[in-house]
Amino acid sequence: MALNLNKNLKLYYSIGEVAQMFGLNESTLRYWEQEFTFLKPKVSGPSKVRQYTEKDIEQVRLIHNLVKVRGFKIAAAKKMINANRTGVDKKADVLEALIGIRSELQSLRKQLDYLQ
Repeated sequence: MALNLNKNLKLYYSIGEVAQMFGLNESTLRYWEQEFTFLKPKVSGPSKVRQYTEKDIEQVRLIHNLVKVRGFKIAAAKKMINANRTGVDKKADVLEALIGIRSELQSLRKQLDYLQ
């Protein structure tokens, strides 16, 4: 069996790490946990430390895409997710890919401008 070097070895992320990934405040994530019932990170210990898994981070990515990137209100985002969960997931993936492609094209353009 070959060693998978691309696999992320970290199982849990803190609320601070997840907030930093998306450029959010920790309070925003806590609010989203109340509003979106499917976002339930593991809570451990008497201090109730939140531990986000990769699946939780994907849920945050979906919400972030709808609310912060596309500008939906919370109620509209909930409605859209409840109506067509798989469609929303696919659109988020496509949008993320397009954003990556755009940044690559902008980088190439800067390199071409530099050569001229």
